[in-house]
Amino acid sequence: MAILVTGGTKGIGRSIAERFAAPGVKVFLSYASDDVAAEAAAQAVRDRGGEPYLLKRDIGSSAGVAALIADVARHTNRLDQVVHGAVYAYATPLLQADPVQFERAVTLNGTVLLYLVQSAISMLDRGSSIFFLSSRGSKMAIPNYSAIGAPKAMAEALVRYLAVELAPKGVRAHVVSPSLVLTDALRKVFSNAPERAAAAAAANPMGRNATGEDVAEAIYFLASPAASMITGRELIIDGGDYIKP
Repeated sequence: MAILVTGGTKGIGRSIAERFAAPGVKVFLSYASDDVAAEAAAQAVRDRGGEPYLLKRDIGSSAGVAALIADVARHTNRLDQVVHGAVYAYATPLLQADPVQFERAVTLNGTVLLYLVQSAISMLDRGSSIFFLSSRGSKMAIPNYSAIGAPKAMAEALVRYLAVELAPKGVRAHVVSPSLVLTDALRKVFSNAPERAAAAAAANPMGRNATGEDVAEAIYFLASPAASMITGRELIIDGGDYIKP
C-alpha cells in the first residue's frame, strides 16, 4: 500500500499519515519548508512500522505537482490514497487581496487537487481514493479567509466532477471537512486562533473541537472496502456543530 499526503508533516496531514502508517505501507509526505517538522513526522511514521518518504517540493503549480508525482513514481507504481491537505494560508479581506498572492492561493488551495489527479492517474487503480481537506470557510464568508475558503469551494466542485470521471476505474473521490482544528495554518490566518478554538470547543455540542485524529479515522474508513460505494460526497466532522440552531 502507498499513500501520498500533501502537507503531510504537520497538523491534520501528519495525523492522517500516522494513521495509515503500518508495516509494508509507503507513506509519501509532501512539504514546503520546515525540515525539523518533516523529520519528526517521518520518525512518527517509522515508529508505526511505515516506510516514510520526505518530498520537499513547491507544489503551487502544475509543474511542481508533476515533479512531486515523478518523485513518488521512483518508489512505487501505485497510489492507494492521495490526500491534498497542503494549504496556502494567505489571510486577507477579499477586496484587499494582492493579485499575485491570491492567484497562488487559488492554485494551491484549489486547482492543485486536479493537477495531482492528472499527474498520478496512471498510478490510480480500482480501490484507490482521492481526498480533499476542506473547511466551513468554503460555504461561509469568514473574515480574512477568502483566499482559502473560495478556492476550497472550487475544489469541492472538482471532487464531484472527478468522482464521476474516476468511477469507471473504481477510483473514488471525497471531501472531508472538519470543524475548527488548531493548526499552524489556522494560527497564520487568525492572530487569536487559540481563543477562537476555545470558544468553538465550548459551543460545540460534543464539548470539544475536532482533532486531526478524528479526521484521520474518517479518512481511514472512507479508504476502506467498507466504503466502496461512497464517492463524490462531503463528510463533515464537527460533532454536530454545523446543524445546531
